[in-house]
Amino acid sequence: MGSDLEAHDQATLRLSILSAVEDMARASGGFLTWQELTSFQLDGVRRPLVGQRGIYNPSYLDHTLSITSSPDGPYDDQVGPDGLLNYAFEEGNPMGGANRKLRHAMVDQMPIILFERPIPNVWVPIIPAYVVDENRSERYFRVAVGEEFRSADFSSSSELSKKYVERIVRQRVHQPMFRARVVTAYRGQCAICRLKHPELLDAAHIIPDSEPDSSADVSNGLSLCKLHHTAYDRDFLGIDSDYRVHINGALLEERDGPMLRHGLQEMHGVNLEVPRARGDRPDPRALRRRFERFLSAV
Repeated sequence: MGSDLEAHDQATLRLSILSAVEDMARASGGFLTWQELTSFQLDGVRRPLVGQRGIYNPSYLDHTLSITSSPDGPYDDQVGPDGLLNYAFEEGNPMGGANRKLRHAMVDQMPIILFERPIPNVWVPIIPAYVVDENRSERYFRVAVGEEFRSADFSSSSELSKKYVERIVRQRVHQPMFRARVVTAYRGQCAICRLKHPELLDAAHIIPDSEPDSSADVSNGLSLCKLHHTAYDRDFLGIDSDYRVHINGALLEERDGPMLRHGLQEMHGVNLEVPRARGDRPDPRALRRRFERFLSAV
């Protein structure tokens, strides 16, 4: 199909690229920039991860390397009722162009990178993704995430429950996108201690993800380091609707070394560092509701 590399060498190179992208994203907080994607190198060789279009087919591979899905198009990519991404064909000949190599990835079940772009210049890699089916009349491929979906028969509802697929999609696609939006809104720092290492930050839900009225809006999130995220989840730490941090009274009385003193006790009374955009700031109503839970646990 055009590559000078043997099939085995292509497969080895693909897995090396996917592993390196996972490592790179993990080190930067789970998301990458256009500059990082286009200047990516492996073993000293520049190998861009995306192109100008949604389907990226580098010449040295016989199968698609990555696809990009973005809420602002140019294509109408949607998650179907079974939790799979319906990824639109590239315009033109459905059997040719960029569609051809993506179809080869489907037939040969090659792992690809699914890049979600929730906001400008924020690219969230979902690895591995597989093209598992296509709908030629409606002009879209069907994309699943995770190794367990690689050989599943999605035409059979008895093999895989829709609820299971939806839950996995939420965990592997929606949560990383939520994290990327939240951490970016907080300028890559913990809202409490101002730690500026994105790889050590989480996006904490104010109204927990397990509750039916929780949302993936940035205003329902807080960028917290792992210590403060865990403390928030366990009600050792609360945040009132005026964006002020409170530490559990019993914890304030403990004496247990510098981590407790500097990491938690000294955060009592600290004001949150909030996003610049007013619409991204924590929802006071959600904070108030969550703070009531903290007070009841004290």
